[in-house]
Amino acid sequence: MFRCIDEEWAIVATVQVDALSKTFGQKVVVDGLRFTVEPGAVTGFLGPNGAGKSTTLRLMLELERGSGRALFDGQRYSELSDPAQRVGALLETRAYHPGRSVRAHLRMLTQGIGIAEERIDEVLDLVGLLPVARHRPKGFSLGMLQRLGLACALLGAPDVLILDEPGNGMDPQGMRWLRTFLKEYAAAGNTVFVSSHQMSDLDELAERVVVIGKGRLIADCTLADFKRGYDGGAVRVRADSPDELRHALLRRGAVVESGPDGCLLVKQLTQREIAATALAEGVIVTELTVLEATLEEAFLHASAASVEYVTDEKAGTR
Repeated sequence: MFRCIDEEWAIVATVQVDALSKTFGQKVVVDGLRFTVEPGAVTGFLGPNGAGKSTTLRLMLELERGSGRALFDGQRYSELSDPAQRVGALLETRAYHPGRSVRAHLRMLTQGIGIAEERIDEVLDLVGLLPVARHRPKGFSLGMLQRLGLACALLGAPDVLILDEPGNGMDPQGMRWLRTFLKEYAAAGNTVFVSSHQMSDLDELAERVVVIGKGRLIADCTLADFKRGYDGGAVRVRADSPDELRHALLRRGAVVESGPDGCLLVKQLTQREIAATALAEGVIVTELTVLEATLEEAFLHASAASVEYVTDEKAGTR
């Protein structure tokens, strides 16, 4: 059961991050971050290891002391009158008592946040844990613990979900379920902010991305714009006379590379310009496909200068 928000609630679900900063000793971990997370779409939060993602999430929820602020409906998290009904968070999968059952753990939380116990079975059903409600989570797999953490975050039917690596430990079926669930939750008018290293999953899940490196903002835009900014505008071309077309495209200033199966990978010319060149040369073209970069390719390109921990990919094991 999702709570759909209308115009009255729209501003509640908008998260504004303003100049968030955090230092540990002399090291700047988060450096003046500013971005906005809007309702109605899943926003992915990306960055290399050590970029400051988890610290940023903790700063937003005031679990860390720093400077700057994150505002929910113009209020800090600590100022919200019913924070659990406004913001649900999954930052730690091990926050449970090993001797309590799943249902008992959630019952304790409902009493603390003033939510009716009827909500317990609703959220357990949502995350697929209702059949194990009487079990103790100490024997759960990591994927099941992620589902339990998500159930805890959903207890208050919040307008905002802030999730740190929610797919860790989930099998392919679990990841498919998670993507579908989060898309539907966002489509109901809620805000979903998800940190993840699983680029292929975020590529299918997110509509917007916030990318940081070394604590600084790299990108805050739609997923499509982010990928377009780093894909080089390549077009895959197949033609009956590829060599003849290659020479004609080079004369027009294109950058042409040989691709698999005899195709050409063309940059610096648009799809329309390539087609016009082929027509002028009388070359029959059988494929003209604009190649969009994957999120992983765009991310690696965008964050290359912000990687803190680098390994030698050519080094072998001994």
